[in-house]
Amino acid sequence: MCGIFAYLNFNVERERRYILQVLLNGLRRLEYRGYDSAGIAIDDSLSRHPNTSNHCFSPPPLLFRQAGNIESLVKSVYLEIADTDVNLEEVFHSHAGIAHTRWATHGEPAPRNSHPQSSGPGDDFLVVHNGVITNYEVLKETLVRHGFTFESETDTEVIPKLAKFVFDNASVEGEQTVTFCQVVFEVMRHLEGAYALIFKSHHYPNELIACKRGSPLLLGVKELAQDRDSDDVFQDSHSISKSEHPKELFLSSDAHALVEHTKKVLVIEDGEVVHLKDGGVSVLKFENEKGRHGGLSRPASVERALSVLEMEVEQINKGKYEHYMQKEIHEQPESLTTTMRGRLIRGGSCKAKTVLLGGLKDHLKTIRRSRRIVFIGCGTSYNAALASRPILEELSGIPVSMEIASDLLDRQGPIYREDTAVFVSQSGETADTLLALEYARENGALCVGITNTVGSAIARNTHCGVHINAGAEIGVASTKAYTSQIIVMVMVGLAIGGDTISSQTRREAIIESLFDLPNKVREVLKLDGEMKELAKSLIDEQSLLVFGRGYNYATALEGALKVKEVALMHSEGMLAGEMKHGPLALVDENLPIVVIATRDNSFSKQQSVIQQLHARKGRLIVICSKGDAASVCPSGSYRAIEVPRVEDCLQPVVNIVPLQLLAYHLTVLRGHNVDQPRNLAKSVTTQ
Repeated sequence: MCGIFAYLNFNVERERRYILQVLLNGLRRLEYRGYDSAGIAIDDSLSRHPNTSNHCFSPPPLLFRQAGNIESLVKSVYLEIADTDVNLEEVFHSHAGIAHTRWATHGEPAPRNSHPQSSGPGDDFLVVHNGVITNYEVLKETLVRHGFTFESETDTEVIPKLAKFVFDNASVEGEQTVTFCQVVFEVMRHLEGAYALIFKSHHYPNELIACKRGSPLLLGVKELAQDRDSDDVFQDSHSISKSEHPKELFLSSDAHALVEHTKKVLVIEDGEVVHLKDGGVSVLKFENEKGRHGGLSRPASVERALSVLEMEVEQINKGKYEHYMQKEIHEQPESLTTTMRGRLIRGGSCKAKTVLLGGLKDHLKTIRRSRRIVFIGCGTSYNAALASRPILEELSGIPVSMEIASDLLDRQGPIYREDTAVFVSQSGETADTLLALEYARENGALCVGITNTVGSAIARNTHCGVHINAGAEIGVASTKAYTSQIIVMVMVGLAIGGDTISSQTRREAIIESLFDLPNKVREVLKLDGEMKELAKSLIDEQSLLVFGRGYNYATALEGALKVKEVALMHSEGMLAGEMKHGPLALVDENLPIVVIATRDNSFSKQQSVIQQLHARKGRLIVICSKGDAASVCPSGSYRAIEVPRVEDCLQPVVNIVPLQLLAYHLTVLRGHNVDQPRNLAKSVTTQ
């Protein structure tokens, strides 16, 4: 969802043009999150405002906001600057700039609703925000009574206006030394909901304050050493204390916008306030109460250390591919290998094949004693859990139930102390899943996280878990994260059932198949040209049905979701066993229907489904195991897509790849944006 980026240079000379480029490129790195407008704020020149030369006060900032994509913002920024006497070559020894991509929740995409949002004339306080303020209407009414006028329809606008209200009243009451932190803490005390915020104010030049509750935010630190004969050199230091060393500081919604600048990061925790000033980073803890004497609070500092990003710049570039989705589909053999690396053990001649999951080993006994295992997720992550449910039930002997996070919360479904609740999320920041996690913790369940993002909220707030290690996924439509999630959950099933002698042969067969799985996926990727030809035959269709059963019911749901997400074509994944209970009425010679009929326990039933659809002149596309085309399509009247056969519980990983390729090619052929589908976001951090 909304993307936040900020850049502050200290004791290092940077031209305004360079600062602009850093901010705009930071936004470009966040495009994949989904957005419909963007904006930035940078400092104006003292020379253009001679009456503001006081060191405690700087000129009002330059504010640029635009609906549409980032390139529209870039164009408008340089056009506006060209019409003024703003000097792009002006050098700043220190400068704080903020930037934002917005996904509309309150108010249409328009400049007035874009961020940074302002406190009013003079732009005393500017704020960028990711999240939703649930009590903004009450705050707005209060501020209107105090004379504030609102320009936007956003929930965010109350925040900078509240900051100005706090600042003005503190000054009136004689607190001339009111600090930036005290202002922000007082604002936070009145906010309800989820947020990641960055504040900028010309009352506090060259300072930024960031805070969060529920939405992701990271700090990146790049310390520089300068001499006459060398370029900027990175200092290998974990310190974030105040120093006179030249440095560049970055704030971002996620690591993708940081990795090209630095790998030294701090994951900001809920309730923390990060103050960037004079080259130092102060981390403070927010407590929702006033100071000892009823005035503005003076918070205590928190000691935090930087961590190192395990990400390379190459991971966020497209390389030889035209689109991120295409790249990520073709990366799956490597991402699956990385997911399994160090976790599968073949054993020797007398040793059994085993799975080692370090994040779960201390909790396996508790999980084995569970009354049930509850999978909780949204969208693709829910589908990945559904694909894994049968093998978990088989290997663990524990009932496994499925919950869509939002529905669990809506009906306040029962969660017990004897339950193991497994939270599946690519980003680890999905709002509904996080709220479900809070609900499960309150009810005493053991909470397990399965996520692709180290340091994410789900990773931090679950009792234990497994990182899927699929690598950076930029395309909004998840591909490699989906297949890696399935593999992780299969390995979880193997670990839980690892002490059961009766299933040892089955477990070893699965482990052996896991070792060969990346090669099988490489084989499927050779169908790329065939799926492109199939996409050409479907380019003008309005609907697509996908039927699956058993392990591949989830494949039907996920394949249809991919087509729906990116190709903007109506598609439905359906349980084949329910075909005669309604969906059969849709079948005619025009409607394209995909049937997944690879070899497993449901194969004969899927053959029957194919026969019934064929009898009604259905336009069939059958995904079958290699060598089965003649048996599933005896008349040759419909298309067969042959895929390699693997262990039944791993077949969904192989079977989804042709459907991912189909969705990709359909999208490109239909002229849609494959990496940033209409109305969708990568990380849904609001409800």
